[in-house]
Amino acid sequence: MMLTSQQAFDAYEAARARLPVPVASGGPRQSETLVEIADDYDVFLLDAFGVLNIGESAIPGAPERVADLQAAGKRVMVVSNAAGYPHASLMAKYARLGYDFAPEDVITSRKTLLAAVRAAPARHWGLMATESLGRADLEGLDLTYLAEDTAPYAEAEAFLLLGSAAWTEERHALLEHALKDRPREVWVGNPDIVAPREQGFSVEPGHFAHRLAEATGVAPRFFGKPFGNIYDLAFARIRDVPRDRVLMVGDSLHTDILGAQTAGVASALITGYGFFAGADVNAAIERAGIAPDHLVQRP
Repeated sequence: MMLTSQQAFDAYEAARARLPVPVASGGPRQSETLVEIADDYDVFLLDAFGVLNIGESAIPGAPERVADLQAAGKRVMVVSNAAGYPHASLMAKYARLGYDFAPEDVITSRKTLLAAVRAAPARHWGLMATESLGRADLEGLDLTYLAEDTAPYAEAEAFLLLGSAAWTEERHALLEHALKDRPREVWVGNPDIVAPREQGFSVEPGHFAHRLAEATGVAPRFFGKPFGNIYDLAFARIRDVPRDRVLMVGDSLHTDILGAQTAGVASALITGYGFFAGADVNAAIERAGIAPDHLVQRP
């Protein structure tokens, strides 16, 4: 399923009751690239989709911009709601696209969720994920992939939503029925409702989590932007940097910019790629009531 940018924006607005409350801010400062504001910050937290890449392709000039920031002594980290892929696969992808990040500086919602899972009492999980990607990072967890067999839905003690690439309406109906029959916790490893792809916006686990909440009354527990838990992992890597020297760079108001406000750091919205490419970003800011500190045309 692919959504248009307007459909995606409307979906985020419909889910506002389950998102953090935005913080009032002044009008954003406009820049062509991150170069113009680089001196104001020591740490750059970069979203992936819409900032580093669109689908499987690097955004033109973005690898060079990241390398220039790194060469200038800036700490450049990825803070991404990338939950579907094992961490090693994600690192291989970034390397293939021309990026050079330390593995520990790639902070994902997958890492955030799994840290919470391993800290919680053991239980049997029903898992939304693409089974063909393997079980890397999931070692030692008691889980069953959810497919067309009804038994795992009934047997699971709780549910993990990691990746929706292989998810279907049939599977979603089975999960909805299982939660109506016996409510259980739903932990969501990717709060994104959509992600920008080459041909439109793909639906992500957040899309299905909000649908479940509406249909069953089960309140999902989200891990990743715009929620603060993912930033807790990032700040553990940059303990000595004041928050006013940290900039979150993303392409979405409802995840990246709202997440930066939740974490108490500055934000820059990329307008030429990703969510708002070709759209009226000022109208979107006014409607959402979520304003970044910077509007940047391209990384």
